[in-house]
Amino acid sequence: MRFIIHAVDRPGALETRLSNYDAHKSFLSDKTPYGVKTVMSGPLTSDDGQSPIGSFFLVEATDRVAVENFHRSDPFFAAGIWQLVSITGFLRRQG
Repeated sequence: MRFIIHAVDRPGALETRLSNYDAHKSFLSDKTPYGVKTVMSGPLTSDDGQSPIGSFFLVEATDRVAVENFHRSDPFFAAGIWQLVSITGFLRRQG
Protein backbone atom coordinates (compact mmCIF):
# COMPACT_ATOMS: atom_id res chain seq x y z
CA MET A 1 0.00 0.00 0.00
CA ARG A 2 1.14 3.57 -0.62
CA PHE A 3 1.25 6.32 1.98
CA ILE A 4 2.06 10.02 1.96
CA ILE A 5 4.01 11.57 4.81
CA HIS A 6 3.49 15.34 4.76
CA ALA A 7 5.66 17.05 7.40
CA VAL A 8 5.78 20.81 7.96
CA ASP A 9 8.76 22.29 9.81
CA ARG A 10 8.28 24.23 13.01
CA PRO A 11 9.08 27.96 12.77
CA GLY A 12 12.80 28.64 13.04
CA ALA A 13 13.81 25.02 12.31
CA LEU A 14 16.08 25.75 9.34
CA GLU A 15 19.36 25.72 11.29
CA THR A 16 18.39 22.46 13.03
CA ARG A 17 17.31 20.99 9.69
CA LEU A 18 20.66 21.84 8.10
CA SER A 19 22.70 20.50 11.02
CA ASN A 20 20.80 17.17 10.88
CA TYR A 21 20.69 16.85 7.08
CA ASP A 22 23.61 14.40 6.75
CA ALA A 23 22.12 12.07 9.39
CA HIS A 24 18.70 12.31 7.67
CA LYS A 25 20.21 11.52 4.27
CA SER A 26 22.16 8.57 5.70
CA PHE A 27 18.99 7.25 7.38
CA LEU A 28 17.12 7.38 4.06
CA SER A 29 19.84 5.40 2.29
CA ASP A 30 18.66 2.11 3.88
CA LYS A 31 15.00 1.76 4.77
CA THR A 32 15.11 -2.05 4.72
CA PRO A 33 14.76 -2.43 8.51
CA TYR A 34 11.44 -0.58 8.34
CA GLY A 35 9.88 -2.44 5.41
CA VAL A 36 9.37 0.85 3.58
CA LYS A 37 10.24 1.66 -0.02
CA THR A 38 10.45 5.28 -1.18
CA VAL A 39 8.54 6.02 -4.36
CA MET A 40 9.30 9.74 -4.23
CA SER A 41 10.55 12.17 -1.60
CA GLY A 42 11.98 15.62 -1.14
CA PRO A 43 11.75 18.87 0.74
CA LEU A 44 8.70 21.09 0.74
CA THR A 45 9.74 24.63 -0.14
CA SER A 46 8.50 28.14 0.36
CA ASP A 47 7.19 30.02 -2.67
CA ASP A 48 10.77 30.94 -3.63
CA GLY A 49 11.24 27.28 -4.63
CA GLN A 50 14.44 27.03 -2.59
CA SER A 51 13.91 27.49 1.14
CA PRO A 52 12.98 24.18 2.83
CA ILE A 53 9.86 24.34 5.01
CA GLY A 54 9.07 20.65 5.40
CA SER A 55 9.33 17.17 3.94
CA PHE A 56 7.26 14.99 1.60
CA PHE A 57 7.45 11.23 1.19
CA LEU A 58 5.45 8.90 -1.01
CA VAL A 59 6.27 5.42 0.27
CA GLU A 60 5.17 1.83 -0.15
CA ALA A 61 4.73 -0.32 2.94
CA THR A 62 2.67 -3.27 4.11
CA ASP A 63 0.79 -1.15 6.64
CA ARG A 64 0.57 2.17 8.46
CA VAL A 65 2.49 0.86 11.47
CA ALA A 66 5.58 0.32 9.30
CA VAL A 67 5.31 3.90 7.98
CA GLU A 68 4.90 5.30 11.50
CA ASN A 69 7.95 3.36 12.73
CA PHE A 70 9.96 4.60 9.77
CA HIS A 71 8.88 8.18 10.37
CA ARG A 72 9.65 8.11 14.11
CA SER A 73 13.14 6.74 13.38
CA ASP A 74 14.09 9.64 11.11
CA PRO A 75 16.77 11.94 12.63
CA PHE A 76 14.61 14.93 11.63
CA PHE A 77 11.87 13.56 13.91
CA ALA A 78 14.34 13.06 16.77
CA ALA A 79 15.60 16.63 16.31
CA GLY A 80 12.07 18.03 16.60
CA ILE A 81 12.15 19.70 13.19
CA TRP A 82 8.59 18.90 12.18
CA GLN A 83 5.71 20.79 13.77
CA LEU A 84 2.84 19.13 11.92
CA VAL A 85 2.88 15.65 10.36
CA SER A 86 0.17 13.73 8.56
CA ILE A 87 0.41 10.17 7.30
CA THR A 88 -2.29 9.31 4.79
CA GLY A 89 -3.03 6.32 2.58
CA PHE A 90 -2.77 7.04 -1.14
CA LEU A 91 -4.33 5.41 -4.21
CA ARG A 92 -2.66 6.27 -7.49
CA ARG A 93 -5.19 7.03 -10.24
CA GLN A 94 -3.13 8.86 -12.88
CA GLY A 95 0.48 9.67 -13.68
